[in-house]
Amino acid sequence: MKNILVIGAGRFGLYTCSALHDMGHQIMLVDKNEDRINQVLPYVTNAQIGDSTDEAFMKSLGIRNYDLCIVAIGDDFMSSLETTYLLHELGAEKVVSRVTSGSQEKFLLRNGADAVVFPERQLGAWTAIRYSSDAISNYIEVMDGYSIFELNVPKEWDNLPVGTINARNKYGINILGVKNGKMEMNITGDTVLHFGQTMLVLGKTQEIQKMFSL
Repeated sequence: MKNILVIGAGRFGLYTCSALHDMGHQIMLVDKNEDRINQVLPYVTNAQIGDSTDEAFMKSLGIRNYDLCIVAIGDDFMSSLETTYLLHELGAEKVVSRVTSGSQEKFLLRNGADAVVFPERQLGAWTAIRYSSDAISNYIEVMDGYSIFELNVPKEWDNLPVGTINARNKYGINILGVKNGKMEMNITGDTVLHFGQTMLVLGKTQEIQKMFSL
């Protein structure tokens, strides 16, 4: 369980707090708008109405006590920039800020953000990959060009053991799981694949897309 500060109670802040709540984290929410805070209250441990660009107010929050600070401000870039910079100056352990453009990303990374989140770009990429092929059931980008796909088992792999397919050496992918009603993650060389099942595969995004003609 982590102690997390979320600044901004808009839609992005709401969904972020809801997910963090489900994961069991302690959440402090900050926003200038009381009505927006009230909408998110069921998902947070504590909340304060205040201006995140006000240094005195931010100092009162004890920024160093948080494991993670998330700047979820999306409609006022200057406030987001000032808030990100203040968090860094006040000794925040880790600052993640929302951005809505590539230029904002550069500014925030240069002024205190340890990482940025670009929801529209990330969701757009996910949507394009997920729904551009009927063979894809799900998809998540892991890091550095690698992704996990949930894909239909190809017809040519029907009734073949994983060891015979030798996907890691031949294609550079790892078969992590097979789903037939429920997901089976205990994959060995003797695990037999069947057409009609789906499988979880890990590898370079472009190589997986090329291999399965996605």
